[in-house]
Formats: sequence, structure tokens, C-alpha cells
Amino acid sequence: MTSQRQVRIAAVGDLHFDSQRRGHLLEMFSVIGREANVLVLCGDLTTHGHANQMEAFVEELQGVDIPIVAVLGNHDFEADEESVLCDILIERGVHVLDGSSVEIEGIGFAGVKGFGGGFGRWALGPFGERIYKEFVQAAIEEELKLETALRTLRTETRVAILHYSPIPDTLKGEPAEIFPFLGSSRLLPPIETYGVDVVFHGHAHIGTPHGLTPGGITVYNVAMSVLEKSTGSPYRIWTTNAPDRRKEA
Repeated sequence: MTSQRQVRIAAVGDLHFDSQRRGHLLEMFSVIGREANVLVLCGDLTTHGHANQMEAFVEELQGVDIPIVAVLGNHDFEADEESVLCDILIERGVHVLDGSSVEIEGIGFAGVKGFGGGFGRWALGPFGERIYKEFVQAAIEEELKLETALRTLRTETRVAILHYSPIPDTLKGEPAEIFPFLGSSRLLPPIETYGVDVVFHGHAHIGTPHGLTPGGITVYNVAMSVLEKSTGSPYRIWTTNAPDRRKEA
């Protein structure tokens, strides 16, 4: 029987960092590096998606020597420099996921940014003007990328990392009028089909810290402002068991 060990995952999103705030996150990341085994970043790492903002953000990670997994958020796309931002993170050693997956500490991580479109019977459909069809197609493509990422995992424990929410429950507190721009239930089928254990997302700055999918999977909104208000901590720690590969070695 394979022995198990506890793995602690720290998750946070919506840090909206820029070069004027140098040093602001150093202490938080230093504490995470001591408390957790893996750090998950759920997008909107920068304010406007400029390369110098991401370079400054990466400097904040200097005290973190645990594995880091990240997806980008909508703010990170603002300057159309997302490929450069990914390169900066990858050079730092961050696993940047966009329809891809990675296994760390015996746990599988699959990630996409996600997109908007709304939820359930009120979700926007691909009908009418071309711009609406393109909007819906973008949401469908994110769903397909997440499905691909999850399908490749062979781990017992699976973690989905998003920026946009797959459920409306974690958006409660936000104006109802903007729910369609904060997430999409099109992300749900791969999450429930492939037996995800937990979902982390950001984007909803005044939403609700946690909710459940229709199938009972826990979804955490880890936008920093939500966590600071609800828990007093700027990040969430989620603990799970994984095979103890150290003893096997």
C-alpha cells in the first residue's frame, strides 16, 4: 500500500501588481513559501498586462522556492503582451497553464483562463450578430482546452485552476448585472466529467469565497480582496493527501 503525505496548496488571484508597488507582496509570498508545498496563482497578476509589471511581480517571488502554477487573467491580456508575460513567468520557473496540465507532488493541475457568457439556461447562445457568436466561441474554446488538460491527467487528485468562475455561487455579492462577464457554466462539463477535486478561480473581487458545482465539487474564489474580507488572510490554504514519493525513492 502506497504511503500518503499531506500536501498544502496556497491559492490566490487578482493581485493586480505594478512596478510602483515593489516589495508589497514579499512578506506574503515568504510566508506562503514556508506554509505551503505548492503556490497557485489564479490570474490578474498585473494591473494592465505590461511586461515591466510582470517583471516587477516576478521579483516579489524571490523568496518562494516551492513549485508555482499559474493562469493569466483578463488584466494580463490588456496590453496584448500575454505571450511576453508568459515567457517572463516561465523563465522564473512558473508552470503557466493554458489548456495544459502539470503533475506536482503527486497532484494533477489543469488550467485555463476561462471566459464569460453566463450560467445555465441564461447563458449566452451563439445566435445573432457575428460578435455574439465570437464571444460564445471564445467560451467554448476555453471549455475544450480545460477538457484537454484534464483528460491528460493520470493523478488521483485533480485541481482545476481558472480565472473566470464556472458557477454563479462564488459571484454572489457582485452586481447581478455583471455575472455574465465574470464566468461561464460552459466550464462545468469537463470539471464534473473528469472528477476534479477542487477548483480555484479569481476575477470576482467582491464575490463569495466558496461554492459547490451541481455535482458537489468545491469551488473557491481566491481573489485576494475576497479572502482578506472573509478570512483575514490574502490567500487560501487547501490541504489534500498525495502519494509519498520520497519514501518510494
